[in-house]
Amino acid sequence: MTLFIDNKPYEVKPGKNLLETCLTLGFDLPYFCWHPALGSVGACRQCAVKVYKDEDDKRGRLIMSCMEPVVDKQRISVQDPEAHEFRDHIIEWLMTNHPHDCAVCDEGGSCHLQDMTVMTGHAYRRYQFKKRTHTNQYLGPFINHEMNRCIQCYRCVRFYKDYAGGDDLDVFASRSNVYFGRHEDGPLESEFSGNLTEVCPTGVFTDKTLKHHYTRKWDLTTAPSICHHCSLGCNTIAGERYGGLRSITSRYNGEVNGYFICDRGRFGYEFVNAPTRLRTPLLNKENATNGKILEETTRILTNANVIGIGSGRASLQSNFALRKLVGDENFYNGESDLENTLIRLVLQILQRGPARTPSLKEVEQFDAILILGEDLTNTAPMLALAVRQSSRQKPLHAQTRVNIPTWNDAAVRELMQDETGPLFIATISATKLDSIATETIHVSPPEIARLGFAIANLIDHNSPAVESLDPQSVTLAQKIANGLLAAKRPLIISGTSCGSEDVLKAAANLSWALTAKNGETGIVLTVPECNSMGLSMMGDQPLSKAFDRAKKGNIDTVLILENDLYRHGRTAQVDAFLASCKNVIVIDHNSTLTTQKANILLPAGTFAESDGILINNEGRAQRFFQVYEPGDSVQESWRWIIEISKALGDKPMSRWQDFDAITQAIEQTVDSLKEIGDVSPPTGYRINGQRIPREPHRFSGRTAMQADVNVSEPKPPVDPDSSLSYTMEGFRGMPPATMTPFYWSPGWNSVQSINKYQQEVGGPLRGGDPGIRLLSPHPSQGVNFFTTAPGPLKGIEGKFLMVYQYHIFGSDELSQHAGGISERSPKAYVMLHAEDARLLNVVENQSLTFDIEDQSYELPLKISADIARGVAAIPYGIHGLPFADLPALATLKIT
Repeated sequence: MTLFIDNKPYEVKPGKNLLETCLTLGFDLPYFCWHPALGSVGACRQCAVKVYKDEDDKRGRLIMSCMEPVVDKQRISVQDPEAHEFRDHIIEWLMTNHPHDCAVCDEGGSCHLQDMTVMTGHAYRRYQFKKRTHTNQYLGPFINHEMNRCIQCYRCVRFYKDYAGGDDLDVFASRSNVYFGRHEDGPLESEFSGNLTEVCPTGVFTDKTLKHHYTRKWDLTTAPSICHHCSLGCNTIAGERYGGLRSITSRYNGEVNGYFICDRGRFGYEFVNAPTRLRTPLLNKENATNGKILEETTRILTNANVIGIGSGRASLQSNFALRKLVGDENFYNGESDLENTLIRLVLQILQRGPARTPSLKEVEQFDAILILGEDLTNTAPMLALAVRQSSRQKPLHAQTRVNIPTWNDAAVRELMQDETGPLFIATISATKLDSIATETIHVSPPEIARLGFAIANLIDHNSPAVESLDPQSVTLAQKIANGLLAAKRPLIISGTSCGSEDVLKAAANLSWALTAKNGETGIVLTVPECNSMGLSMMGDQPLSKAFDRAKKGNIDTVLILENDLYRHGRTAQVDAFLASCKNVIVIDHNSTLTTQKANILLPAGTFAESDGILINNEGRAQRFFQVYEPGDSVQESWRWIIEISKALGDKPMSRWQDFDAITQAIEQTVDSLKEIGDVSPPTGYRINGQRIPREPHRFSGRTAMQADVNVSEPKPPVDPDSSLSYTMEGFRGMPPATMTPFYWSPGWNSVQSINKYQQEVGGPLRGGDPGIRLLSPHPSQGVNFFTTAPGPLKGIEGKFLMVYQYHIFGSDELSQHAGGISERSPKAYVMLHAEDARLLNVVENQSLTFDIEDQSYELPLKISADIARGVAAIPYGIHGLPFADLPALATLKIT
């Protein structure tokens, strides 16, 4: 298809609008209301161009480019004087009530409004009257509100309500007064509210956590990173100033998180700066130098019976280094028996099954979904956001019959109204996705698994049948089976949070049965931590085997890597294990119950101070880069281990000098990880002989940072582990996508500059999106169903099945240390169905006691009408709540 722009021909793709086509071609065309993920509504009128009937038409007419489809042989002008004048007038009108506060606005210098003002040539304000003013709102610990900067582009409510499904932010309008906010002050309830700070083209919604330690965004030292707060592997950009992490923003990855991240990923970073940070080596609770601590560690490890305990939140490099230091047979993955079993089962399903795991972006294109057991909003938030988009797929097919393009968001939503596609959810309790679901059921994990097996049997009779299924469940199973079979692209989603092997096996059988009939079937399984999948690919000895070995007296020293054992083992077990070890050596970055038991403590770098590779739930290996050198005595966990090995005289490990060397050793040792060296360019990579700068060219204040110490500018450190530099000097072009530390292009200082980095607007990054898939389906092997369907749950009379309830704020170990996350986290509780509470004769907030094995609990009651009968839920991972391997049966008693 050919499009003529200012009389020059361009080959373009059909199905796009003129605005995104012009941006893809590199034209600087101003806009406000349009967003590549949100589509077009034509609200701001800023993107005007002139369109002509044919080459003989000299007059043309003005149209809004975001609302006009591309047509073959179409002729338009971006530079036409009338179009340019129109755009200039529009921005002048938009600016009549905008305050002149760029100098103090948090968005100053990285503001889309500033960029568009310059782009249109609007330089002088003629408006001389009193400006309209609004009262700002308190919107919680994450978002700052400054309504007077609003230009009424409607992006905020379109993202918050239409895209993310939030219902507590809206537009309130009366004549020329339009207000975007809540009906009353209060925290924004959506788990994706932080994206308003990037979606908003002005400074109406800004990052309140950044405001607490504010710096201009061009003064941040930044590096590409990976979110460490769940298993999805969303791409982020981490920014540092004066030795502290200041902000996390989304880093575009067309295959993973796209333009957005969740609030836990955006605001949970403050554990890096928390008072609980460990910054000095400790020897028997006393401060020690690096030399002294290495000397003592070496003395202890010499001829010791030592084991190493790894971690699902530590990088591949750190886990591998520990495994090599202690020996394969002495390495334990630090997971409970149940966690280890479930993660290994997930890996087995993805490695051996015929169904493919789609990326997050691909999930949005599936037109029928069944969720078994996962409260996605709390365990894998960005997957929940993708499911919301997928629920539109079937209704979107209707718009094609009336010839409405999908990018015409207002028209499409008017046509669809509240219609959604087939989404079936079987969970323990209510989820936020229930509001868009076709059918929901809240039952216990065994009943979730039985339902899944029953659906699989209806789709393929070679899958085992389920005995004694009640008629209501049979009817529901048939309805779900019909919905999945009728879909063009059905998807099964499950995970480990139910704590049930049977639920995972049911999901596997379902996906495999569907795959035999529809090759477009997908399966997505979530796992507990950011590197649970990578750790499982490296070793499978759980924590209990270390406990058993300690009981036999075969251990005198344990080296624990970035793992709070009290989150993976019962308190009594962990206490006994640590007490049985003569020496407890811990490498970690924040204080935990485990670090408090260490006689040698080595301070590790967080993700912001380290380099490493993580493998997400779909088997995608991705690298995070060190943002800044930590100072003090802190260094990467894997570097501590290498220094220990050198002191012990381990010659093979002594040859590991940098990140590349240890990564190469992983490739040569672990067959399933032999491709990870291709995740990012090697350390020696240069562009025109230059490194890639972490600091933008506008970076300021470098010479003054150390002025209180030395008036001479210190030599910047040299990064031995990547081709990034810690300076503003270096290659100024476009680096490889995996190494892009910030987005900037001439005239585009805000995050909207991402369109310059994409092959096409909304498409892959130039050179391809970051990450390498290490897992792939095996359809040629046929289907080997799990052959035993679970029976009904027995032996529950007088008891409740104790399960975990997950919370996006509070269940994650690291983000708990962030002030805003802590403020939004729930207190400990035990939740029962209202009818179960009535039968027990208990009321809300009344204390209940129960025992799980050797662990006693006393918790206030929380009553819900949307939790399974016979089930009692406690929050997972809440600070102060002891760990238990759940599900488990327990008797609840009134205190």
